[in-house]
Amino acid sequence: MPKYLRPDQIEEYHRDGFVGPIDLLTFEEASQIRKKVEEVEAKMVTQIQQRCKIKAHLPFTFLCDVISHPILLDAVEDIIGPNILCWGSSFFQKEAKDPGFVSWHQDSTYYGLEPPDTLTAWLAISQSNLESGCMKFIPDSHNKGIHQHEELKSEENLLSRGQTILNVDEDKAQSMILKAGQFSFHKEDCVHGSAPNMSNDRRIGLSIHYVSPSVRETGFPGASAMLLRGEDTEGHWDEDLKPEKDWDPLCLAELDRVAKLYTQAPEEREALT
Repeated sequence: MPKYLRPDQIEEYHRDGFVGPIDLLTFEEASQIRKKVEEVEAKMVTQIQQRCKIKAHLPFTFLCDVISHPILLDAVEDIIGPNILCWGSSFFQKEAKDPGFVSWHQDSTYYGLEPPDTLTAWLAISQSNLESGCMKFIPDSHNKGIHQHEELKSEENLLSRGQTILNVDEDKAQSMILKAGQFSFHKEDCVHGSAPNMSNDRRIGLSIHYVSPSVRETGFPGASAMLLRGEDTEGHWDEDLKPEKDWDPLCLAELDRVAKLYTQAPEEREALT
C-alpha cells in the first residue's frame, strides 16, 4: 500500500520516467522558503545556485528540513523503498526575462552512480510554467540507454559542462507545470531540459537527489550522503555532516570541497578526496 503516491502515479513514473505535479507545500510555506533563500542570496551577494552546488542543503537547517519533509519522504519511499539517502541537491534559477536555459540531457552522464538509479525530486519554490521555463521531459527516454552528449558550453546554459543531446524530437516533449510548493519526480536517465524564463518573476526550483543504499558512487572514493529514513544497509556512502545552525561553517567548507570534487576531471579528483 503506497504511503502518499497513488498507484497510477507510481506506474506513470516507471513507464514514462517522470511524474507530476505532486502537492507538498502550501503557497504560504513555499513563499517562506523563497524568503529564506533570498535572505541567503542577499548575504552572499549572488544567486544561491552560484554558491551552493551539489549539496545545497548542507549548510542550512531550513533546507535540510525541506529535503527531509515527511510527506516528501513518504512519496520517495513509494518509489525506492524505506531506506532513503540524499546524496545531493542543487538550485536551478532563472531571473525574470532570463535567457538562461537547460539543454536536453540525461543526469546519468555526470552522476557516476551504479546502478544509475537516482530519484530526483524537483520542488518549485516559485511558479514554474511555460512562460517561466518549466522543465520538459521526453517520455520513455529512460528506456533507450545513454544518448550521446556534446559539451556545448554557454553562458546561458545552466549546466556547467553544457552537456547536450542533439536532435531531440521536441514534439514528444511533455511540460511539467508546477505551482509553488508542488514537485515532480524523474529518473536520472530520463531526457529533460527547459527553456528561458520569459515571465516577470524569478523561477526558483530545488532539485533533490535520493537513492536507496544499493546505489553507489563510482566516480571517486569517499562519496557521502545523508541518511533520512530507515538504515544504510550497504555502507557505500560516508555520512554527511548535518548543520547545527544556518551557515554552519564546517558544512560550508564541506559544500565547497564537494562542489570542486564534482566539477573536476577524474584524474584531478585524488587531491580533493
